Amino acid sequence: MAITSAFVLLSVIWFMVFFIVLPIRLTTQDDAGDVVHGTPRSAPTDPMLKRRALIVTAIALPLWAVVCAIIVTETITVDDFDLFKRFGPESGAAQTD
Repeated sequence: MAITSAFVLLSVIWFMVFFIVLPIRLTTQDDAGDVVHGTPRSAPTDPMLKRRALIVTAIALPLWAVVCAIIVTETITVDDFDLFKRFGPESGAAQTD
């Protein structure tokens, strides 16, 4: 796995975890009873983005390490998902007779 691939994988995992963590323990302006004029009632009162970013990083890094280890050690490969044998040498497109 190249460094660029590892960084892209980390970014994808980080943002997936971020969007999962974002609505957890969220207090909206409607819940707090203090709706600011011009904002939707569902807007958060205090989003705590710095704290959430640290939590997401603490969750995403071990997940990324596990996925990288699986990819580098080839524990799971594309051949494991090739249900119709389209990618292997025995496929019709790969035969050159």
